[in-house]
Amino acid sequence: MRKRIVAGNWKMNLTAEEAVNLFNEIEEKLTVTDVDVRAYAPSIYLQSLSGKSKKVTVGAQNFYPSSKGAFTGEISPTQLRSIGINTVLIGHSERRDLFGENNEFIHTKVKSALENELDIILCCGESLETRDAGNEVEFVTGQLSSALNGVESESMKNIAIAYEPIWAIGTGRTATSQQAEDMHLAIRNWLVSKYGSAIAESTSILYGGSCNAGNAKELFACPNVDGGLIGGASLDAEAFLTIISSY
Repeated sequence: MRKRIVAGNWKMNLTAEEAVNLFNEIEEKLTVTDVDVRAYAPSIYLQSLSGKSKKVTVGAQNFYPSSKGAFTGEISPTQLRSIGINTVLIGHSERRDLFGENNEFIHTKVKSALENELDIILCCGESLETRDAGNEVEFVTGQLSSALNGVESESMKNIAIAYEPIWAIGTGRTATSQQAEDMHLAIRNWLVSKYGSAIAESTSILYGGSCNAGNAKELFACPNVDGGLIGGASLDAEAFLTIISSY
């Protein structure tokens, strides 16, 4: 059975006090036991939150793929492991679009994370232009093909995939549950072609396109949607807990 994952991506939000209060409230009120719940917090809060973690796994939004060196302002996977962080996001659309992380660099980060025994949520997704051109499946599987180049089947147990339809975030257009399911099925079929059916069936594929308390139940009912990578709604404890309980 595939792992169900609901992961909050806090992005560049919350003061230190707000972060602690949010995390504590989620921990205190969380009653669901069959969902892997994660909070990908700003880096400056990782150490303090990881020390409080009992039910919620704390993860890093970003890292630099080198163990040490002259990389001012960056954080290494070795440093993350040293403070108890064992999971990272890679390939988020904002890292790609705003910070210029291309497919080659994403691949380097995947290799580095695996070498350092970090679990990964690997993000992928297409733009409005790509969707309107009808090239969304080719584009998304191309991102995955590059990121997972050379990654052996054994390592896939440490990787979940998050599909982000960038065209449906802040554009006024809404992705339907059927559109989400169609892409998740296409991703799973691609995994079958690369790794075989056993790996494909055991890999969790999350939905990351404005999943919220209002649409989570419908999305999570889709056969190939195994959870969500939650943005804004993860900053509200009640909304996030509602999403977690939507299975």
